[in-house]
Amino acid sequence: MIYKNSLGTTISYIIILTVIAFLGIITLYPFIYTISMSVSDPVAVMRNQVSLLPIGFHLDSYFKIITDNRVWQAYYNTLWYTLVGTSLNLVLTIMGGYALSRRGFRAGRFMMVMITIPMFFGGGMVPNFVLINTLGLYNTRWAIVLPGAVSSWNLIITRTFFHSTIPDSIPEAAKIEGANDIQIFTRVIIPISGAIIALITLFAAVSFWNLYFPAILYTYDIKFHPMTVFLRNIILMGGGDWGDSSEVAIMNSIQFKYTSIIISILPIICIYPFLQKYFIKGIMIGSIKE
Repeated sequence: MIYKNSLGTTISYIIILTVIAFLGIITLYPFIYTISMSVSDPVAVMRNQVSLLPIGFHLDSYFKIITDNRVWQAYYNTLWYTLVGTSLNLVLTIMGGYALSRRGFRAGRFMMVMITIPMFFGGGMVPNFVLINTLGLYNTRWAIVLPGAVSSWNLIITRTFFHSTIPDSIPEAAKIEGANDIQIFTRVIIPISGAIIALITLFAAVSFWNLYFPAILYTYDIKFHPMTVFLRNIILMGGGDWGDSSEVAIMNSIQFKYTSIIISILPIICIYPFLQKYFIKGIMIGSIKE
């Protein structure tokens, strides 16, 4: 019986590892292929000879792209949207989640209903555009940041975290010591809420970094476009007018697309593995209550 159980366990492990390895290969292949296409010989790229590993080694497309002012303008816009949008989202979400988690807040249940409804029913693209235009935000940076200032999902997660991990006795004890609500929130609640702060920061930062459709919908000036829109323009233009001659431009057009993809996703790829652990914490938030 022990031998059968051990054999069955071994077979299960082999199957699981095989499936994981297969999924890993499927996941890594597009990244490896994109990198190989961006550094291979432009002639090999044009002839579609690259299947996995690079053929030759050329960085001309990288040098030409990073010396283009449009790339740095798009990068600046992406960083601005990410930093400002994430900061605004974090402040409003943490404050709102803590307020909704307190049992003494009588309007909390009604507010939660109002917050949950937009997750299932939206006003639509045209009403949102009319609202942004009426507020005078059209073709400004705030038209991209303010509509995403608060996420209903993040707010619910934050409220659940505070409700399940911070008992009412903690703020009550601080009140007995003479602290007001602002002091309780800034000096007591915030220092013990590092996990949810890191989680919301990660969610918001990834969302604003990958932001695409609002930039297309609410801005028409290229000086407000993030890297995602810049990349889309390069793909639609077939590589753009990057070369010194039409022949060079045609030969390098495909490679420039892959190079732009690498440049646009490189920062988030470098940062994401170090913050991935907070996704696990986000899954566990509210799952265990004592």
